Amino acid sequence: MPGTRKLGRPSAHRKAMIRGMVTYLLEHGRIETTVTRAKEIRPLAEKMINLGKSDSLHHKRQVFSFITKESVSKKLFDEIAPKYLDRTGGYTRIIRTGPRRGDASEMAIIELV
Repeated sequence: MPGTRKLGRPSAHRKAMIRGMVTYLLEHGRIETTVTRAKEIRPLAEKMINLGKSDSLHHKRQVFSFITKESVSKKLFDEIAPKYLDRTGGYTRIIRTGPRRGDASEMAIIELV
């Protein structure tokens, strides 16, 4: 369930960080981040893609309220979501890449399938 990890940040900072990371993931297709952040981002990114599959005004407003760039929202409705119309879920993949050099934090790549 999204929102259960605190990630060492106050709630407003955490929400802004997650919104930014989901936006970046949808814009570029992949992100290298820590495993816990990737696990936190995955359900929200998949929810945005599910909302993008239908073209209703209500879903567009929900997406526009979460994603921070208008161009990424347009890309979601025009390019990303139509690609996954026949798929019922599992739009992202998390690949573990090993520990980070500085603090040995477990790193991962989250990408769109």
